[in-house]
Amino acid sequence: MGYVISLGVGFGVGLLYWLLKVQSPAPPLIALAGLLGMVLGEHAIPVVKAQLFAQTPTVQVAPPAGTAPAASALQKPNAPGAAKEGG
Repeated sequence: MGYVISLGVGFGVGLLYWLLKVQSPAPPLIALAGLLGMVLGEHAIPVVKAQLFAQTPTVQVAPPAGTAPAASALQKPNAPGAAKEGG
């Protein structure tokens, strides 16, 4: 709907310029180049934001199936105040 409104307003301003015999403030080619730059800039902002603030996913790798965990992981820590064996 916004495109239709923009087209209608632009047509109305162009008709008003023609009726008042006012010269366009910019040559048509330069005006179209400016509009193209505006449209490209409008669409470039979300792309640049997505690239700058992209979150990289973190992946935790599990050990292969069927392998036992390291021996140090199986040992329970000594309770505070417990006597050490062999000592």
